[in-house]
Amino acid sequence: MTEDSVRWGVLATGGIAAAFTADLVDLPDAQVVAVASRTRASAEAFAERFGIPRAYGDWESLAQDADIDVVYVATPHSAHRAAAGLCLEAGRNVLCEKAFTLNVREAEELVALAREHGSFLMEAMWMYCNPLVRRLKALVDDGAIGEVRSVHADFGLAGPFPPSHRLRDPAQGGGALLDLGVYPVSFAQLLLGEPSGITARAVLSDEGVDLQTGALLSWESGALASVHCSLVGGTAVTASVTGSAGRIDIPNGFFHPDRFVLHRDGRDAEEFAADPADGPRASLKHEAREVMRALRAGETESPLVPLDGTLAVMRTLDTIRDRVGVRYPGEATEEAGGANEPALTPA
Repeated sequence: MTEDSVRWGVLATGGIAAAFTADLVDLPDAQVVAVASRTRASAEAFAERFGIPRAYGDWESLAQDADIDVVYVATPHSAHRAAAGLCLEAGRNVLCEKAFTLNVREAEELVALAREHGSFLMEAMWMYCNPLVRRLKALVDDGAIGEVRSVHADFGLAGPFPPSHRLRDPAQGGGALLDLGVYPVSFAQLLLGEPSGITARAVLSDEGVDLQTGALLSWESGALASVHCSLVGGTAVTASVTGSAGRIDIPNGFFHPDRFVLHRDGRDAEEFAADPADGPRASLKHEAREVMRALRAGETESPLVPLDGTLAVMRTLDTIRDRVGVRYPGEATEEAGGANEPALTPA
């Protein structure tokens, strides 16, 4: 790592890896120097596509590459523990996609590894790095809408996804919650912290993953959050935060918004818009910039995406899954607490 450039390795070659790498190569202070996949052919095709000098047909070689400053882990979340753990054990810094892991036990193991080795670790929760989301949080924290009373957020895709798709595969951590629901949950916890109470219902597939899930989160302050995710219906992907003295609405794409509207009692509505230079996926660049800023500052975690916050979100996701009866292969039955609530029959 130099003042001019941070050297990145990319682990996995799927869609999100391609999107993030495309943004990385546009950043003048980022250099993508290596990529790894389970097959050399996939790694070499990805390397040729983005002009990456080194391609590895296994994860270990990337983890051991000492010329890499930080590894971006973009596998399905079922492999995050293995892939990120391999890199952390080799002394690499890691940016790991969300959902961070399958469950909080795996997340705690990765955090412990990072702290043991003094390595940087961050969940790739790009929403938290978005300047407009950061502005919204600052307004809420400063009391612009008074005390927060409720939060709503939804994220649903129309599908349909066939049973062979990774989103329907329990072995790959399939289901709406970990892939999509992590955003509404993370949005609520960004503003209110970890909830004290959780109730949830879900519609499960024949494979045993959630096709759609709704949860009600509660806090000791009296605040409530309703969060919803779906693989069987395209939702508006909106969010709102209501306080004792006003409301903030994000009318679309709440996790990478182009605008939000602040309504305050007795005042005209105020619209806050994203920088015109920011495209629809600019949050990926903001996320990369935050990683590089932290590395240059010698930080082992980002204040925007702190590890304790990531662990808190994973605890919530674990509890929701326990409530609706979703369990992945290899998970012990006693891992999550709380009494199960009955799942609904498949749609």
